[in-house]
Amino acid sequence: MLGNLLCSQKAVEMFGDRGGSIINISSTVSTNPMAGLIVYCAAKAAVDTFSKVLAKELGPKNIRINTIAPGVTDTEGNHTAGIIGRDLEKQMVAMTPLGRVGQPEDIAKVAVFLASDDASWVTGERITVAGGLL
Repeated sequence: MLGNLLCSQKAVEMFGDRGGSIINISSTVSTNPMAGLIVYCAAKAAVDTFSKVLAKELGPKNIRINTIAPGVTDTEGNHTAGIIGRDLEKQMVAMTPLGRVGQPEDIAKVAVFLASDDASWVTGERITVAGGLL
């Protein structure tokens, strides 16, 4: 959470009077926690709440804050953690209605939308990008 707070403070400084968009990254485990991941799940739930509160506080400055909550995604971190390429990946894919692991581009497309003027009326939202996995 400290990283989110410090980055948000710096972004607000840099935006000045013109406003802007801050996008935080959460996870599906913030609302659907998994056993054995208590600290990670709690931290991601904190990101969700932090973003909602900050959206209310910074809305008057024309600063939008939203959160993306990815499901299991093919990232270097998930390879290192032993999720991708193992039984856990197969289990996650089996629970995912679209039947595959997400790709970084799947998340990036939503981030581009949230950062764009097309999302100028979107703030305080958590968008799950997880192939239907809740």
